[in-house]
Amino acid sequence: MFDALARLAQRHRLAVVLTAVVLFGAAGALGSSVAERLDPYGADDPATESVIADERLQAAGFRDAGVIVLVEDAPVGTAAGRERVEALSAGLASDPEVERVVGFLETGSRDFVSRDGRASYLAVSLVPTDDKAQQEAADRIREELAGEPGVSLGGYALAQEQVNQQVEEDLKRAEMLAFPLLFLLSFIFFRSLVAAALPLLVGMLAILGTFFGLRMATEFGSISIFALNLTTGLGLGLAIDYSLFMVSRYREEIARSGPGLEAMRRTMATAGRTVFFSSLTVAAALASLLVFPQRFLYSMGLGGSMVAILAAVISLTVLPAVLALLGERVNSLAPRFLQRRQARETAPLESGFWYRLSRFVMRRPGIVAASSATLLIVLGLPFLRIEFTAPDSQILPEERSARQVDDVLRAQFAPNRDTPIRVLVENATPEGVQRVTAELRATEGVIAVNPPQTLPNGDAVVEAISAEPYIANGSRDTVRAIRELPAPAGAEVLVTGATAGFLDFQQSLSEHLPLAVAIIVGATLIVLFLMTGSVVLPVKQLLMNLLNLSAVFGILVLIFQDGRLEGLLDYRSQDAVEQTMPILLFAVAFGLSTDYGVFLLSRIKEARDGGAADNDAVAIGLERTGRIVTAAALLFAIAIGAFATSEIIFIKQNGIGTALAVLIDATIIRALLVPSLMALLGSWNWWAPRPLRRLYWRFGVSESLPESALAARGGRDGYPAAP
Repeated sequence: MFDALARLAQRHRLAVVLTAVVLFGAAGALGSSVAERLDPYGADDPATESVIADERLQAAGFRDAGVIVLVEDAPVGTAAGRERVEALSAGLASDPEVERVVGFLETGSRDFVSRDGRASYLAVSLVPTDDKAQQEAADRIREELAGEPGVSLGGYALAQEQVNQQVEEDLKRAEMLAFPLLFLLSFIFFRSLVAAALPLLVGMLAILGTFFGLRMATEFGSISIFALNLTTGLGLGLAIDYSLFMVSRYREEIARSGPGLEAMRRTMATAGRTVFFSSLTVAAALASLLVFPQRFLYSMGLGGSMVAILAAVISLTVLPAVLALLGERVNSLAPRFLQRRQARETAPLESGFWYRLSRFVMRRPGIVAASSATLLIVLGLPFLRIEFTAPDSQILPEERSARQVDDVLRAQFAPNRDTPIRVLVENATPEGVQRVTAELRATEGVIAVNPPQTLPNGDAVVEAISAEPYIANGSRDTVRAIRELPAPAGAEVLVTGATAGFLDFQQSLSEHLPLAVAIIVGATLIVLFLMTGSVVLPVKQLLMNLLNLSAVFGILVLIFQDGRLEGLLDYRSQDAVEQTMPILLFAVAFGLSTDYGVFLLSRIKEARDGGAADNDAVAIGLERTGRIVTAAALLFAIAIGAFATSEIIFIKQNGIGTALAVLIDATIIRALLVPSLMALLGSWNWWAPRPLRRLYWRFGVSESLPESALAARGGRDGYPAAP
């Protein structure tokens, strides 16, 4: 396969490049409108009780308040204030997309009036039920009321629209920050302006292709807008990783034999093979998110796996063709001192910083391995006390109106009225509805119960107000208690609302997580076995990935849950971590950690296959990949870490968490833990049972070994053999 790709790139290089220009130009044009067709966060699992209840409520004609109209400096206790609120209410009610307007004047409830009596709000229910239609209606109403003094709009429909707008703004800002810095550092690491432009080219093509893929996916289902953040950061990062390996290896080969088919064949058989395996591990890890029914997670899985595959395809087809066109000109536009450094780096010397470091580590492997593992475990201990939260209006920056309205409601109005525990009572008699209402009033944690609302189909809705915020443990206990109440004879009772939705989301994540973990672990074991022929190395990689992830999770708790670095990172702690972050980071960081493991193991295996002793192969592999992996990790951390500038806190968490995972993996794990464990295990690193060794030689993907190396390892059936 890799030999065929090399011949394609060398013999049809111009045709490949021109085809890529046409295809990705069309993809960019067709996918440019993707952001306009994407939906908000998306935490619903259709199989959960809260979602089923919401769907039945909507079908019965019930509409939740999607927009909150806050009216300040208009006391409803005065004639002028009442007149103003009445005018606003009448104007809203006449809107064809407004189902109902409810406030103090309609209900007489003081819940709609601030404690000082100077402000009140109107709860506006919208006719549309589709997310996008609700957002558009909410934003249109906001624009129509923009000139009204003392009037501001919030509510979940408007909050979703403003989150979408914020994500697009954050994405543009991250790109503007990342691209110049990435190009500058790429120039330093690649040693020439021509070579430095290649990763950005690969990244741009991968992102354009993925945007087109997501645009097509919107025709078949709902995709979250947050997939754009991961797609952009991951596309740039993987493009840098794959370009670094391909370009560096191509330079080594043309320094050895000059540009031509032989150099390209060796590049594809080594670096190309590494990119192939790397992309499989990253794509498989991210594809595990597709098992989750929540829009946010499966969209991340779809976009992430798509961009990983595209980055690899481009790196294995378009990039080699560009390298073939450039030949030795890949080193062009480089200062003389960088040219000298590049010449030294392409020379096959068994020396250098990383070679000496690996030798130092392998002289005392037990101490280094124990110290490194202990440090990662200690960093991970705070993860044991993690608390979770869910996105709401508070994730928006303070200048957004939905956040401002939410702040006022929390500070000046009766608490928790905008997040009731909603109980749907179906097929019940009036006496049965009254019984449910009475039981709700008697439930611990409930401070108020609104009068039952009768729906057009005869069912009833009863709203209970919790004494604590919807996300608090007390509110969760209250919902659990309500769900345990017996239903009236012949009736069905379903509980929904913000708290119930949060509980159901947690339960859904717990139910789907084992399958996602099994996919990640299984794919990692299979791919690494097919690459190395060993069963020990894949298991060891899994353990190191888990150590890395535990450290990252622990640091995230220290930063975001404990509120450290709020000033530096420009955020306000929610005293918790967004509930999907551990799962998302598990998939992303696991794939990327394995990605760097593949890079290092490929060079170690290559050296060992060439006849080097076990420890020598480790030192040679680390020397050949140390600078490249470190550079790739730093560039990747910048590409994905640029989202630390996001105004959305869980996007900030994702950017910082992924950057930390990459940097820890490229330093503590690759520089210290890998060589120390390789030294401790020696030849056992390459062990596999005889049936699996035969399976590897039949189905494994490996560049051809010299016959002398095969003989030294005991032939095909004996390699890799037990010590």
